[in-house]
Amino acid sequence: MAFTELNSVEHYIIHQLSGVNLNSNGVQESKASYAATWIYKSAKDIPRGVNEVLVESELKAALIRLNPEISDNPELADEVIYKLRAVLIAVTQVGLVKANEEFFKWMCGEKTMPFGENNRHVPVHLIDFDNFSNNTYVATNQYRIHHRETKIPDIVLLINGIPVVVGEAKTAIRPSVSWLDGAHEIHEIYENTVPQLFVSNILSFATEGKELFYGAIRCPLEFWAPWRIENDEDALAKRLGLGDVGKELSDLLNPVRLLDILRNFSLFSTDKKKRRIKIIPRFQQYEGANKIVERVKEGRIKKGLIWHFQGSGKSFLMVFAAQKLRRTPELKSPTVIILVDRTDLDTQISGTFNAADIANVETTDNIRELQEMLERDTRKIIVSMIHKFRDAKPNMNARENIIVLVDEAHRTQEGDLGRQMRAALPNAFLFGLTGTPVNKADKNTFWAFGSEEDTGGYMSRYTFQDSIRDDATLPLHFEPRLVDVHVDKETIDKAFKEFQEAAALTDEEADALNQKSAKMAAFLKSPERVEKIVADIATHFNEKVAPHGFKAMIVTPDRYACVQYKEALDQYFSEEASAVVMSTTANDKPEFKQKWAMDKGKQEKVVDEFNDTLSDLKFIIVTAKLLTGFDAPILQTMYLDKSLKDHTLLQAICRTNRLYPNKSFGRIVDYFGVFDDTAKALQFDEKSVQAVISNLSELRGKLPQAMRDTLSHFEGVDRTIVGFEGLEAAQNAIRTDEKKDAFAKDFKFLSKLWESLSPDNILDLYNSDYKWLSQVFESVRPASDNIGKLLWFSLGAQTTKLIHENIHVGDVHQLEEFVLDADVIEEIFNNPDPKNAKKLEKILVKRFKKHAGNPKFKKLSDRLEELRNKAEQGLISSIEFVKELCKLAKETVQAEKELEDILQEKTPQAALTELFLELKTDQTPAVVERIVTDIDAIVRVVRFPGWQDSNSGEREVQSSLRKILWAKYKIKDQVLFDRAYAYIKEYY
Repeated sequence: MAFTELNSVEHYIIHQLSGVNLNSNGVQESKASYAATWIYKSAKDIPRGVNEVLVESELKAALIRLNPEISDNPELADEVIYKLRAVLIAVTQVGLVKANEEFFKWMCGEKTMPFGENNRHVPVHLIDFDNFSNNTYVATNQYRIHHRETKIPDIVLLINGIPVVVGEAKTAIRPSVSWLDGAHEIHEIYENTVPQLFVSNILSFATEGKELFYGAIRCPLEFWAPWRIENDEDALAKRLGLGDVGKELSDLLNPVRLLDILRNFSLFSTDKKKRRIKIIPRFQQYEGANKIVERVKEGRIKKGLIWHFQGSGKSFLMVFAAQKLRRTPELKSPTVIILVDRTDLDTQISGTFNAADIANVETTDNIRELQEMLERDTRKIIVSMIHKFRDAKPNMNARENIIVLVDEAHRTQEGDLGRQMRAALPNAFLFGLTGTPVNKADKNTFWAFGSEEDTGGYMSRYTFQDSIRDDATLPLHFEPRLVDVHVDKETIDKAFKEFQEAAALTDEEADALNQKSAKMAAFLKSPERVEKIVADIATHFNEKVAPHGFKAMIVTPDRYACVQYKEALDQYFSEEASAVVMSTTANDKPEFKQKWAMDKGKQEKVVDEFNDTLSDLKFIIVTAKLLTGFDAPILQTMYLDKSLKDHTLLQAICRTNRLYPNKSFGRIVDYFGVFDDTAKALQFDEKSVQAVISNLSELRGKLPQAMRDTLSHFEGVDRTIVGFEGLEAAQNAIRTDEKKDAFAKDFKFLSKLWESLSPDNILDLYNSDYKWLSQVFESVRPASDNIGKLLWFSLGAQTTKLIHENIHVGDVHQLEEFVLDADVIEEIFNNPDPKNAKKLEKILVKRFKKHAGNPKFKKLSDRLEELRNKAEQGLISSIEFVKELCKLAKETVQAEKELEDILQEKTPQAALTELFLELKTDQTPAVVERIVTDIDAIVRVVRFPGWQDSNSGEREVQSSLRKILWAKYKIKDQVLFDRAYAYIKEYY
């Protein structure tokens, strides 16, 4: 028997979870059991209708079993089920996330009903969290469900008759198919067509038998995560194969773990756009938070150091840990203190807690208030700042169940703060969290948090390699620029000698330092140097950052340099395109304060605007602000012109590594020479951190081999042949699916290198080969509805631009088999082979679709339909059919030629110019030529063959037009917009 999706992956999952082998003949289904293990039941043996989400008989039995009041009066179970049905039905009105949040309250026992004596409200339990064997755990497959449509998910797991997990298994043997295809099916199809199935969902998973990824409802696919086995020796390499996926599946989907995620690790938060979102933990957050909880419950070791790399989610780890600590009964209502060291971090952390609606969270404003809270024995989650402990009295609270979580522990433990904290809270648990590895020489941090019982001093580690491997963060590319204006390193080191912690300076301290080193300040801020760098930034941004839809940060030596950079940048971009974020002091001149002062509210507004994809703000200019605790996933490139060292260097550059759609790396463009010696700049104990930066020179070195590997799929193909003959030869070289997928894999790697390096001069050597490969790739890429989401990816902005600018071969591939011209039609007419006729018919259908809306082509399309009907009814012979078809084809070619002649009378730009001049009003800017040039440039980048017939193509072009007219030129004239779009649709 062949390997199929069903017998090789789906049945493996069932076997792994329940022990039942569905590939065996006469398989015995497992008997019902109340142990915390999955029992397999065939979908046809589960008593429910196709429209029912819940297995109500199973749920009713659980309600009677777990609730004494319902046990005394079983009819009360129907009242609960009625309420649950109402939550399921409401999903179409309130949305999936809100419905899921409401159902979770029921599942976690937070809902009450008047079932007690004298109608007293008592909690209703759907699940037993104390005695896991008191629940039923059923695994099934091919679970048919109908809402708007009928869908059949591969795997569904039910606890007490409630579906809590949906899984999709894809085939392990087709190279172009990956877990992403399954995740796409769950996220884009099932969640929209059968949303009721997901109202009680804890998580969903997808696998093709090689890799396993999971995600919460409505979670974009780029944020789905892999699950890892704790202390697994092979964990560093991404492993492939059923055995490893099976281990991860069994671990993640263990009923006890799922119920832990349900109760303690599911957050419902509000994002920046005021939308409700659901957050479940990545592996490192789950493991780290549970290690904290277990250590506190055990009570033996009173401290622990956690290093999770920058950007891998420490804020949420703290939320999960605090939430579980507060809910753990044996800790008897503990106090959890979250300590941060900067005001901006305070905002970020408390913002995370507030957005997630965590109960009993207090933020303190001053040391007195914090001391009063501790003296009053407050039992809550308290967010405060480390420096508030500076004057704390000893023995402020000697309770055992106080747990302190210190964020960015390596910076906050300078001096005696750690000792003061230990004296004030002598019996508290102290946990330090950091995003950068702590050097053993940093005695304060290791004294305060590092436990001798922990290997290497860390209780939990999640390194840079771990986060890249798991797609939790992005790799960082380092690009040295303008070597001729790099600073003399010896001069810098000498000038900075008295400031060992130069990196952690405030805005004001940086100014003072530069005053002490007047020569260096004069050099760094010489107008000629700043102008040269800003000119380079403008070119670099327009070529490498803006086309991808990303934004940038400029880091300058001091506050006065911020102003210099802003003024220079305004020569290249509008004033709205950049903003300076820095602090001012009482000693600053009034006019300086008036122009540049920024309070907390204004700073938040700037940050929100920066995060808005549609806003004009493209650059934030800083010197010390926002280098830590600033989370803007849209930030991809940092232009660095300041000396940064050690921890702050790593933290600053990692502002660029957050996940964001279509972003594959963060980039640091270095004008200062910070990374001339990367290893020296990152001298920590952990070797792995020295791999944080991939220098662009390394990427250049990889390009020749990547090009050779990709071209090797076309041995013997003459790449100088143009037109359809050349394209056909290339396509024949990769005729099979396996060969196409192998080519796609190599081209994917090559295109990532190309997008990273563009517009580096080295690409000129390979431009013609890359152009040729890009067009071949485009010509064989599968249609989007059966696409392998991982391998047949979207082309990058630079590659798309290159294809569109050089579309010599590209016109032909739309036809796939033929060029439709007089010779081809004559050939078919004289040799009426039904196979050729079929191909010609397909071509005509495509052509008519392309010209949909044109009356002439509509008539031709109707005639084709009529001809088909006659042939099907046997009213004409096959030879007559071919002859009539050829006649129709000739008329189609003639109609297209006439249309082309009409269109050639006007170039796209001439047509647009004519339109703008015709509709010009007093409000329209005089710069018609510039507007038209901008529109022409951006449309040529985003359009693609046949975009007019694709929803996504129309959306992309409309969005680009809006950016030019509305955002850049502030023309909000809807009539002008509609007319311009109609012209673009016609002429492009």
